[in-house]
Amino acid sequence: MSASSLPFLVGTNTVEDQRARWERKRSRTAKELLQTEHKYLEQLDLVLTYFVTILKAKGTLKPAVLETIFGPLESLYSASHVLSLHLEKGNLGPGLENFCQSLDLYGHYAENLELANKTLKEQVRKNKSFRRFKKLQETRPQFQGRELEDLLPLPLQRLHQYKHFFRDLLENTSPDTAEYQKLAKTVKSVCEVSHWVQDIFDKRENSLQLLRVQKLLKGQKTQVLAAGRWYIREGWLLVVPAKGEELKRRMFFLFSDILIAAKPCHPLHLLNSNKLSCQAVYPLHQCQVDKVFGHTWSQGGLLSLSFPHKTLLLMSSNQQEIDDWYRSLTAVVRWASRFHRWRRTGHRSDHWTCVRL
Repeated sequence: MSASSLPFLVGTNTVEDQRARWERKRSRTAKELLQTEHKYLEQLDLVLTYFVTILKAKGTLKPAVLETIFGPLESLYSASHVLSLHLEKGNLGPGLENFCQSLDLYGHYAENLELANKTLKEQVRKNKSFRRFKKLQETRPQFQGRELEDLLPLPLQRLHQYKHFFRDLLENTSPDTAEYQKLAKTVKSVCEVSHWVQDIFDKRENSLQLLRVQKLLKGQKTQVLAAGRWYIREGWLLVVPAKGEELKRRMFFLFSDILIAAKPCHPLHLLNSNKLSCQAVYPLHQCQVDKVFGHTWSQGGLLSLSFPHKTLLLMSSNQQEIDDWYRSLTAVVRWASRFHRWRRTGHRSDHWTCVRL
């Protein structure tokens, strides 16, 4: 064998070795996907067999209530069952095509989950027959101590797992195969639905944060709950007065469009001892944020917030805290300014994506 042919052989072996590694990783991922799919189906089957099917037969819950609690769970089970059959036969391509057709079910399931949990709690509280039935079913050994509330989020947890499994399969599949294109399409579809679900959770969490802050503030004069408003952060900062007075410790709540300054109510107040009194609400679309000092790792820093008719100086002895506030304020002010200009053109605000920090 001539020396000139060695590089070609070495290169061939390298390509073959790489393909062999891809195939080993791909096989391991496919095996794990199938194993976890079986486990997922077993868990869904518990809910369908011991709750949905029996409740339908007994009539313990009205059909509309049953639909609200369990949503499209039966359809999700059917889609996963078909996927598992394809995986068992090694027919990944057809399995993925069928699976993608039912992906929207996960988004609808996520949209309904909050109402499902609320309705479930109401039925446990009000419906004595259902409460007894639920407790009896959950004591079965198959449930291993889990309650129905623990099992309802399973489809959304599984969606998150699908994203990682299909990505791993894609990364270890040769790009020149037909299966690669189907995997790429599936990953794209799963990611889109995952973003849809995450957006639902983000909006739900944001609503809870707005409501929490609203309840913290005394009275209803300051309206925290507003369409399109996003909670960003909160914390105690020192306000530096303009005329050499004592520093004032205030709680600040930063939102996507406003900054609220509040102080504690009197501790002996009969109704509001644990609440905060709003001192000022600052619109952020005409704000300019600057660091007065705190550019280096010294002790704390000072921020200047300039508004058309007022300048607010905020101080902290914690360097990291002042840096975090500076980054948050800068990003929010930039977004609020752009959004304010954009809204003045007559566009609707519900098509705008809010700043996320």
